[in-house]
Amino acid sequence: MSGIRVLVGTRKGAFVLTSDGKREKWAVSGPHFAGWEIYHLKGSPVDPNRIYASQTSGWFGQIIQRSDDGGKTWCVPGTPGELPKSPEGFPMGESNKFVYDTSAETGKPLMTHQHYDGTQKPWVFKRVWHLEPSLTDINTVYAGVEDAALFQSTNGAQTWQELAGLRDAQGEKWAPGAGGLGLHTILLDPSNPKRIYIAISAAGAFRTDDGGKTWKPINRGLHSQYIPDPNAEVGHCVHRIAMHRLLRSDDAGDNWREVSGNLPTDFGFPIEVHAHEPETIYVVPIKSDSEHYPPEGKLRVYRSRSGGNEWEPLTKGLPQSNCYVNVLRDAMSVDALDQCGIYFGTTGGQVYVSPNGGDNWMPIVRDLPAVLSVEVQTLP
Repeated sequence: MSGIRVLVGTRKGAFVLTSDGKREKWAVSGPHFAGWEIYHLKGSPVDPNRIYASQTSGWFGQIIQRSDDGGKTWCVPGTPGELPKSPEGFPMGESNKFVYDTSAETGKPLMTHQHYDGTQKPWVFKRVWHLEPSLTDINTVYAGVEDAALFQSTNGAQTWQELAGLRDAQGEKWAPGAGGLGLHTILLDPSNPKRIYIAISAAGAFRTDDGGKTWKPINRGLHSQYIPDPNAEVGHCVHRIAMHRLLRSDDAGDNWREVSGNLPTDFGFPIEVHAHEPETIYVVPIKSDSEHYPPEGKLRVYRSRSGGNEWEPLTKGLPQSNCYVNVLRDAMSVDALDQCGIYFGTTGGQVYVSPNGGDNWMPIVRDLPAVLSVEVQTLP
């Protein structure tokens, strides 16, 4: 029987949850990197035992961790043998260096971006929001960072190089949203190895068709309430994008149409697609851009079986009164079992699973720190 491994990043460490294919009883490992913010963990599709983690702290900066045994042990890539330590006692290494390209050929013209007040500010690295391992190469992995940029490693996260062509897509006009200027979504097209989609808050969605050399904004049809030009190519606050693993979008993102339909609100963060049904979508609406909690204090996942517009609330097993948690953009995922499982984590520290496509929910754990990310691995 297949197994399931759920990788959970929280405000105070990482947790690994494991179960068999029934998804009824769970073992909990952690906290790994206790006390650190773990923005994202993601396993390699090539080898599920290869896992990457983004470990960050406002005091001590950014560390990339890697596991080659399914999360049992971890190392800082690029520091063989005894790990060098910083004066504060934390490991240092090449894997923790994210340096923006300033070369005359590709990076020098891209030295500043727009700030909240309309002035230009230099790019400053703050943290890694998202890690996306290659679909075909175990040692290639991408990192989306703040201030928004895309980095690539081809040696198992030992060293990183910026794909600076992304910032050439009107990067001087990008400005941070309320949560900063973060590149939070990376989608690798399984049908075209040179095609990558990314999303940035608050710049929009972008696509490359040449492996990251050049990029184009793909925001036509999006509506953003607070930008002066509703038809602007960049400046939209895209919270999350998702793609079915077997199918491409209608036109690769060139045009978008609204599918909020009968949802109680069109504001929220996560979106996921059923593993076997490309028209079945899951979202978790929250009340508004300023009130980040479920409408009416009822935690509801909404499912559409028609690609949007027609939505049904999924509530069985979820709290339906006095619930004021949030579900962040990377905190929902699906497994690939025949009866697709849906998972999400909350800022209240709960991680829920539905082993039957959303019909019924149960908590795997209830009292973790605030959950930042949830990723699922379907094991042989």
